[in-house]
Amino acid sequence: MKTIFLDRDGVINKEVEYLHKIKDFQFIEGVFSSCKYLQKLGFNLIIITNQSGIGRGYYTKQDFNILNNWMLNQFKSQNINILDVLYCPHKPEDNCKCRKPKTGMLQIANKKYNVDKKKSWLIGDKESDIEAANSFGIANTILVKNGHKIDERYNKASFITSSIKHINDFIKL
Repeated sequence: MKTIFLDRDGVINKEVEYLHKIKDFQFIEGVFSSCKYLQKLGFNLIIITNQSGIGRGYYTKQDFNILNNWMLNQFKSQNINILDVLYCPHKPEDNCKCRKPKTGMLQIANKKYNVDKKKSWLIGDKESDIEAANSFGIANTILVKNGHKIDERYNKASFITSSIKHINDFIKL
């Protein structure tokens, strides 16, 4: 199955530290049209997101699920199907297998959906997203610049762009 893996914070929505409230969630301009475009190309969409705010005690899994369900309903209202949302609730120091740049969430998705790594892409906003994709065997990557410090000289992303709304410049049939 050819898949687009999307990081959430900074790719789908504006970056807000430890986002867990609907009132603080703002979709990034162009995310709906970009996701419709990807679906039209035959990609399945899966969100993979580190959510260390859960492990740090800033919000609960229930808080995450409320926000996540609301977000999925917003996509659904735009006729966009998000196949799955996988998240890591751990803090960086927990040294889990699921927190990006480790590949645990990608491995779970592969077991569930038999991902075609050669035809799949990952769109993220941090080096750890790109590193996870590359370690998993996904070479097609896009790094979205959203304010994180990025040294483009050493970046391993296939492409770098300012926003998800420009992905049709890179992902084509």
